Amino acid sequence: KMVFDILELYRRWYEEFLAVPIIKGLKSEGEKFAGGNFTATAEAFISDNGRAIQAATSHYLGTNFAKMFDIQYLDENEIKHYAHQTSWGCTTRSIGIMIMTHGDDKGLVLPPNVAKYKVVLIPILYKNTDSNMLYSYCKDIEKILKSADINCVFDNRDIYSPGYKFNHWELKGIPIRIEVGPRDLENNSCVFVRRDTGEKSNVSKESVLL
Repeated sequence: KMVFDILELYRRWYEEFLAVPIIKGLKSEGEKFAGGNFTATAEAFISDNGRAIQAATSHYLGTNFAKMFDIQYLDENEIKHYAHQTSWGCTTRSIGIMIMTHGDDKGLVLPPNVAKYKVVLIPILYKNTDSNMLYSYCKDIEKILKSADINCVFDNRDIYSPGYKFNHWELKGIPIRIEVGPRDLENNSCVFVRRDTGEKSNVSKESVLL
């Protein structure tokens, strides 16, 4: 039971945090952990090459290793028994699997649950734009996001163009980009851009958290 309980924890980790679909199953006799009774596996599917990759494993070792190393315990009747053992693991390959599953030619695509910053806020300035007013408006949106415990970064670096900033943050995989230009300031709105699909939507300032 413990073997499959742990495998289910790994499945939840991949699917709920990394947004990676998982298929659970058993390894063949030739692929199971050497010396174990059986190996349960969680496999991810990489669509770019059409192959599966082992995401995590959970092994039932029986009493095989307990007998080798003389690992015993006393039951309530003080009778000795060899311990039944399990072995399980999920390593840093999970990072690579997440990148291969979601990444694209622009760079990383991070699921919101594991992204350090969920949102990047980018002001779009033109020659006649009042930068102070625009920055103040962006900071208002930043405060709204932070009030809901949404980690965001306000990129107000004035030595880079908006296009440079778009590419920079797309490469880093931040899930949502919020663009704010002079027209958005006039309309009390902003533009949301999804990193995974590139879909854009106009959102009023009051609806930023909806």
